[in-house]
Amino acid sequence: MDSLKTILKFLNDQKTAIGYSAMALLTVGGERLFSIFAFRCPCSSQNLDYGLVFLCVPAVVLLILSFFLDSRTWKLFTGCCLNPRKLCPQCHCFHCIYVLVKITASALIAPVMWFCVALLNGTFYECALSGFENDAYRAYLCQNKPLSCKADVYRVPCGKTMMNASDSEDVLLILRAQSQVIGWSLIASTAIALLLVSCYSACRSQVSYLQEMFWRKYIEKERQHFEQFSDDYATKLADRNLKSFFENTKPDPLPLPSNNAWEEISALYSFNRAHQYYSTLHRYVEGGKRESNEDIQPAFGFVDGGQII
Repeated sequence: MDSLKTILKFLNDQKTAIGYSAMALLTVGGERLFSIFAFRCPCSSQNLDYGLVFLCVPAVVLLILSFFLDSRTWKLFTGCCLNPRKLCPQCHCFHCIYVLVKITASALIAPVMWFCVALLNGTFYECALSGFENDAYRAYLCQNKPLSCKADVYRVPCGKTMMNASDSEDVLLILRAQSQVIGWSLIASTAIALLLVSCYSACRSQVSYLQEMFWRKYIEKERQHFEQFSDDYATKLADRNLKSFFENTKPDPLPLPSNNAWEEISALYSFNRAHQYYSTLHRYVEGGKRESNEDIQPAFGFVDGGQII
C-alpha cells in the first residue's frame, strides 16, 4: 500500500511533465496516422496547396482546441459582452493584453509540437515544396541534374519522374534535409525561448522559491477540494429540490454563494504586494477586494494557468 501511495504521489507531482509527454505522444501518433492513412501527395500542380493544408490546418485546429480547453479563456471572456470592464479592469488594457499573451503562449505548445513532428518526418514538406513553382528554387534542387528535372520536381514524392532513380532520390533527400533542419531549428528556438522566459519569470519573482512551491501546493489542493465541494453541494441542492417537489413541502434553507461572490472568485488572479492572498477564493474569504494597483506578475502564471476544463 505504501508503495502504491508513493507511486501515486510521484505521478501527481509530475503530472505536468506527464501531460506534456502524453501530448507529444498523441501528436507523433496523429502525424503518423495522417501520413500513412490520409496523406496522398497528388504529384501535380496542387502539391503546394495540398502539402501546406496537411502541415498547417492540424496546427490551427490544435491551437483552437488549446484555447477552447484552457479555463482562463472562459474566465476572461465569460460575460465580457455585458461587462466590458471585465476585459480591461480600471481601463488597464495591459491586464487584458498580458493575459491574452499568456493564454496564447500556452495554446501554442500543441501546434509547435505538431510542426516539429511533421517537419522532422518531412512527408508534408516534401510534397508542398516540390510544388513550389519558383525558377530559382527549382534550379537549386536540380543542380547537376538533367534538363527535365525542373519539370519533374513535383513528381519526386511519388517516385514517378523521368529522371533516373539516383537523381530523383537526391532531390528528395534535399527536400527532406530542409524539412528536418527547419524542424530542429524550431525545436531549438522554442527551447531557448522557454528557458529565457522561465529565467526572466524567476528573476522577477516577488516571493522565494520555497514559498512558490507552497503556493503551487495550495492551488492544487484548492482545485481538488473545490471540485469535491461543488459536487457535494450540487448533490444536496438537487436532493433538496427533488424532495420538496415530490413531497410537496417547503424546501429547507440551503445557503449558497451570491452571484457577486461567484463573480469575484471567477476572476483571473492578480498579485497584490500589500496582501498575501494565494488565489481569488482566498482573497474573497479574507474580505479582500480587487484593487487598481494589483500587479500582474509572470512568476504567478501557474495560479490560473494550464488547467483543462
